[in-house]
Amino acid sequence: MTPFPFAAIVGQDEMKTAMILTAIDPKIGGVLVFGDRGTGKSTAVRALAALLPPIEAVKGCPVNSARFEDCPDWAQVTEAEIVTRPTPVVDLPLGVTEDRVTGALDIERALTRGEKAFEAGLLARANRGYLYIDEVNLLEDHIVDLLLDVAQSGENVVEREGMSIRHAARFVLVGSGNPEEGELRPQLLDRFGLSVEVTSPKEIDTRVEVIRRRDAYENDYDSFMAEWQPQDAALRARILAARAALAGVRSSNVVLHDCASVCVALGSDGLRGELTLLRTARALAAFEGAPEVTRAHIRAGAPMALRHRLRRDPLDEAGTGARVARQLAEVLP
Repeated sequence: MTPFPFAAIVGQDEMKTAMILTAIDPKIGGVLVFGDRGTGKSTAVRALAALLPPIEAVKGCPVNSARFEDCPDWAQVTEAEIVTRPTPVVDLPLGVTEDRVTGALDIERALTRGEKAFEAGLLARANRGYLYIDEVNLLEDHIVDLLLDVAQSGENVVEREGMSIRHAARFVLVGSGNPEEGELRPQLLDRFGLSVEVTSPKEIDTRVEVIRRRDAYENDYDSFMAEWQPQDAALRARILAARAALAGVRSSNVVLHDCASVCVALGSDGLRGELTLLRTARALAAFEGAPEVTRAHIRAGAPMALRHRLRRDPLDEAGTGARVARQLAEVLP
């Protein structure tokens, strides 16, 4: 059964926008989604991956290499046949070990054949796709730090058991969690490109529409997909067009000045905030078909790019989202 259509997800516009922008420009970084359970976080990840066109990869390559010459030597791939595969979506369970994530010595081959071989981990499977972590705030910090390092560098390096292994690991990291169960350390929060907050809808009509669509998907699948697949196809075309146009979107010195001004006004540490905000605004401009980044794109992208980089004020009951909105109104009138 095809995953639930991305276009059919009710509400959660900021979450959907953030995921679309990372599909346009994976350099933005991962997406951190904090909020209530049952608000469509995992549904949105799988729906977006299904929405995107399948990838072309070398048959038998454990890292989904697009070309035969890109296949790692340790994989011992012998055929250059190209096959199509769905965009990978890999779930990372909470109790996962570092060996399972990065890969390790293939114990079975070592014991039965006396060969020292590498067994690829979850990072290899996620290459050119998505790595999804539910309850990321409950994952051990050293695993989260490892994932963020690899996501930023695009390469997984394993040095253990006398092996030295490298392979491509370019993926979009999506983490979700409930803040009531614990928060990520600030230095880990800062490594995610975008952050969004999702809540259960309060409007009765919205909740009814969620139930109606999910029920139709489960019990009247063919009719439901016939209604929503054309909208998914239109969205896919927009994402692919935005990818093609991204390099040509102009960013003036005024835009760069605005990005820096917003980050300074909000007290964002370091320069990662400015760079992410610029990439986010540029991807948004490309998605809208605009030839250059404007202040409107910066205003729209700033809450997603900066919300999680700010120091929390315990006396500010409105939260960081409202704080970003206030500062944007002052800095970018």
